[in-house]
Amino acid sequence: MDYYLITTILVCLAAVFGFINVRFLKLPNSIGLMLITILFSFGVLALSFFDDTLLNAEKEIIASIDFRTVLLDVMLSFLLFAGALHTNFEQLRIQRWPVLVFSTIGVLTSTFLVGILTFYALQLISLEVEFIYCLLFGALISPTDPIAVLGILKQAGAPKKLETKIVGESLFNDGVGVVVFLTIFKIASSETGNIEVSAIFELFGMEVLGGIFIGLVLGFLTYKLMKAINDYDIEVIITLAAVMGGTAIAHYFHFSAPLAMVTAGLIVGNDTVRSSTMSKITETYVDKFWELIDILLNTILFVLIGMEMLVLTFETDYVIAGLLAIPIVLLCRFASLLLPIKFFSKKLSFVPNTNLLMTWGGLRGGISIALALSLSDAMHRELFLMITYFVVVFSILVQGLTVGSLVKKFAGETD
Repeated sequence: MDYYLITTILVCLAAVFGFINVRFLKLPNSIGLMLITILFSFGVLALSFFDDTLLNAEKEIIASIDFRTVLLDVMLSFLLFAGALHTNFEQLRIQRWPVLVFSTIGVLTSTFLVGILTFYALQLISLEVEFIYCLLFGALISPTDPIAVLGILKQAGAPKKLETKIVGESLFNDGVGVVVFLTIFKIASSETGNIEVSAIFELFGMEVLGGIFIGLVLGFLTYKLMKAINDYDIEVIITLAAVMGGTAIAHYFHFSAPLAMVTAGLIVGNDTVRSSTMSKITETYVDKFWELIDILLNTILFVLIGMEMLVLTFETDYVIAGLLAIPIVLLCRFASLLLPIKFFSKKLSFVPNTNLLMTWGGLRGGISIALALSLSDAMHRELFLMITYFVVVFSILVQGLTVGSLVKKFAGETD
């Protein structure tokens, strides 16, 4: 099946499911699309008892798509740039230190806590899995997903200070989380199970610092080019070129493309840069273009996540492990935020119950599934894919549907 046909099918499904959601369910797009796709997949499974033509066709589509490559190497750059472009830069500047700690120390703390608790939880159900692989699961599930959380939080009417913390953390912890995952993956893949400390720092330096540097250069270059002209068509194309060219450069030098795109998006979307480079019509066209890209890729992504259900291995032990992982991941996120929130709340104004709201509002999404799909069979790929899917689906459907009510009940403000 060629890529054009696959893309056509996915866009058509996204359009149909999106219409059903907007017309009848009226849920946030990410939630509605995933729910409808999962129900559609269940329907296809049920129909397969009488005629498996549709099931085989859907499986062929899934088998033809390298989900990890499509999301991490292509879609993620566009989605993160679009998200960063519309992030409140002034609020992010004020909240920069807690956001930095949440997206680095918070991710590392959560990774180890999830790894430890998962290791012992799997032993309780007689699944013997080496600790390093449980740590690998901790790394892939700890970063929260800005793609899942951005739209939901805006619809929930979250206070700006809270929204900035959750969204800002989600934008940056993707790049950090992927680097942590790759580091542990490298250790798990080595014959000795060890890796030199210098190699770890080199990987972090290359990925994180290199990605931010590329993003700064791209953002500044985009700013200069847009300031030199006044033509909204070309200026939109310049932003598109920055994302596509920047992603290619980051991949070539083994830098973090997600961090590069977040950095570039924040610079281009900065109010000061906007006012000095974009006319009103240019600003409208740039914003609408990237909103459309964001919506289109989001719809396709959540349709893909729902369809991935057909490749899961539904064994009883795996299902139990998935159910156990949900409270483990939530508990570890809550614990990883405790100290940073307590420390920064003395210096910055935090909304009431920030830890609870950040824990429940820190959704997981396609990035975790993509990383789980990259595991090898020796790393218990089928087990951790099932566990990851359970956490992601619960995160988006249950947490996503209730975070708005939680914000209204506990935030104590709606500024």
